[in-house]
Amino acid sequence: MLSILIPVYNFDVTHLVTELHRQAEELGELYEICLLDDASDEKFKVKNREVAQKTNVHYEELPQNIGRSAIRNRLVEMAQYDYLLYMDCDSGVLMPHYLKTYVKALHPKRLLYGGRAYLPKPPSDPQYLLHWHYGRQREQQDYLERQKNPYHSFMTNNFLIPKSIFASITFDESLRTYGHEDTLFGMELAKKNIEIQHLNNPLLHLGLESMAVFLSKTKMAVCNLAQLQRQGKRVETRLSKTYALIARWKLLFVVGWGLKLYRPFILKYLQRPKLVDLRYLDLYKLDLFIEAMHK
Repeated sequence: MLSILIPVYNFDVTHLVTELHRQAEELGELYEICLLDDASDEKFKVKNREVAQKTNVHYEELPQNIGRSAIRNRLVEMAQYDYLLYMDCDSGVLMPHYLKTYVKALHPKRLLYGGRAYLPKPPSDPQYLLHWHYGRQREQQDYLERQKNPYHSFMTNNFLIPKSIFASITFDESLRTYGHEDTLFGMELAKKNIEIQHLNNPLLHLGLESMAVFLSKTKMAVCNLAQLQRQGKRVETRLSKTYALIARWKLLFVVGWGLKLYRPFILKYLQRPKLVDLRYLDLYKLDLFIEAMHK
């Protein structure tokens, strides 16, 4: 009935799998938990191999990293049941009836998205403050708010999809680095008029990243978006819409020049050890996008 699919990369998943296994055993339904490691560091693989001892848990390791999209497609090949529950490995289960909430809402022609949450208290280390602040302000949304714009609010961290629907879409494996694989997947859902039902069933995002890593991944995501645009895949995001508006006004050169000039100051501001105005992060992303579109 339910295949829980978890791509693993450099994260200890033992606590996550233990809780999922406990809830799945209480369901009284057919289930499996499939984990595929994408060439993690050895210390994580040694730790995570422990989960294979649990019933209905399948754990495998890849010899080489294949990327975020390809590994999600590969996980389907491991799955034997008709409903696929995808989640990120750096997740924590918040709800005591997390799996039951999904099972009660199952529908053969509908995707379910549970949402993402961050701890209410900021991290003690200011290096992780920017990621936490961004997550709280931009990614954590109430399910009723998400339902107003169901495709734009979709992320791949916590969703359940019938295998028959997944077979008609899959993840775009041309995206090997971080960023916008969920945007592209959501666009394909919209094109095929596949309904998304948003639920109050979030997973806690535990894998906060330092400012340096967060900004590096932000750059990767912007470059991915530019790559998709250059390939003719019109991905509508707030960033791409802003770029299109500036282009229509014939101000790309002026805006791009100004942002590039102020990039060092923007970066310095974003790396302050305190809460920042996220509009400066938007300016940084616009700067990177204009640059990437004109390489």
